[in-house]
Amino acid sequence: MDQFKRHVLGFASLSLALLAALPARGASLQKVNQSEWGADGLPSYVNMYIYVPDKLATKPPIVVAPHHCQGNGQGTFGEMSSLVSIANTSGFIMIFPEATGQNCWDAGSTRSLKHGGGGDTGAIVQMVKYTLAKYSGDAGRVYSVGGSSGGIMTEALLGVYPDVFMAGVSLMGVPCGCWAEGYNDVTGTGSSAQWSGPCGGGNVTKTGQQWGDLVRSYYPGYTGHRPRLQHWHGTADTILSYKNMAEDVKEWTNLLGLSETPSGTDTPKRGTTRQSWKSACGYTVYEAFSMDGVGHSVPFDGPAVAAYFGLTTAGGQDPETAACPGAVPGGSDTEGAGGAAGTGGAGGEPGAGGAGGEPGTGGAGGEPGTGGAGGVTVSGSGGSAGSGGAMDPASGGADGQAASSGTGDSTEGESSSSGCSCAVGNDARDSGAQAGLLLAALGLLLGRSKRRPR
Repeated sequence: MDQFKRHVLGFASLSLALLAALPARGASLQKVNQSEWGADGLPSYVNMYIYVPDKLATKPPIVVAPHHCQGNGQGTFGEMSSLVSIANTSGFIMIFPEATGQNCWDAGSTRSLKHGGGGDTGAIVQMVKYTLAKYSGDAGRVYSVGGSSGGIMTEALLGVYPDVFMAGVSLMGVPCGCWAEGYNDVTGTGSSAQWSGPCGGGNVTKTGQQWGDLVRSYYPGYTGHRPRLQHWHGTADTILSYKNMAEDVKEWTNLLGLSETPSGTDTPKRGTTRQSWKSACGYTVYEAFSMDGVGHSVPFDGPAVAAYFGLTTAGGQDPETAACPGAVPGGSDTEGAGGAAGTGGAGGEPGAGGAGGEPGTGGAGGEPGTGGAGGVTVSGSGGSAGSGGAMDPASGGADGQAASSGTGDSTEGESSSSGCSCAVGNDARDSGAQAGLLLAALGLLLGRSKRRPR
């Protein structure tokens, strides 16, 4: 009997040790019903998933992460796990919107390309407003990052809602408004639904002024701050043509009041050329990264994205705000040298009596900036996935579908007909089940000890 008791006690000690070693159950991705976050007139197919870390920053920033075509919120959560890990330490919130059952995001309809018009862009902005209110978030630190359709949506969000977003990272995206050309405004999972053949093929060209006027028409009268943008594209992309990069440069330099000639050009990594543009306050406001020989397969790099948004540590200001005090929203100064800000917003495009202009010319405004020369890293020169994962296109598909993404932290890679194969780690998810099994086994042995004849 004593030997049996020692066996039970020994097993109990081992079980308790194993339980202590298991990872603690913490924050997890949660779906928020549209009845809670939504508003009338929004697309019923758009769902909201949110990740709120256990330890939030005092005034948490928000990162929106729209998925690629045929993607979903849960899949993107797994694909961006490296950024989620940083959220756990820095305390920012991530929103994973989902266009449930759709081929791609709607970034081409009139409703989505109108400030306050509803559509998919309006639905995502409503998620941001809900999150800011519920968690006392920092309205001056709202960002978006996505690849392919998620990159297209990121640029649409920044263009249509410049008053909501501070910055964005677009991987293989297209200029805001480009997706409206020949847009197939049909919902569903058909191969051409929510798709723009002319834009995808790189056949939409405009002058910088035409691009800028087009985007400004989506929010008439707005003269406030324009978000900074970092755009990555492979020169061999056949799904969303690399020719869109040149159009993107024309659009964003016009919106930011800059020359199309870059402030500087360098090669941060072999096979990658970076062009950058600086604002009047000397901060980099737009970056265009061209990856030689890379197709529709830009890898996602969470630490680089976090650094660009200024989210590698908890607290603090947006890096652009800190670098240009008084020139962008959220800075320490509330007035420019030329007088108080107007009622139209917090700053940005020049304009007498409006929200601002260049510092000293009319208010609190100024051009936006970026987070440095870093950005998303590139793996290899041929577009193949590195350890961080990648987004390899399918061999065909004018509808933008592509092969399943690689292992690890791949952002994008238009999924094949079988869907995205990216897997989410199961360690933390399974800890509760493991603990339950151990406790059940312990209870069984203790029960046998009580029934054993003395």
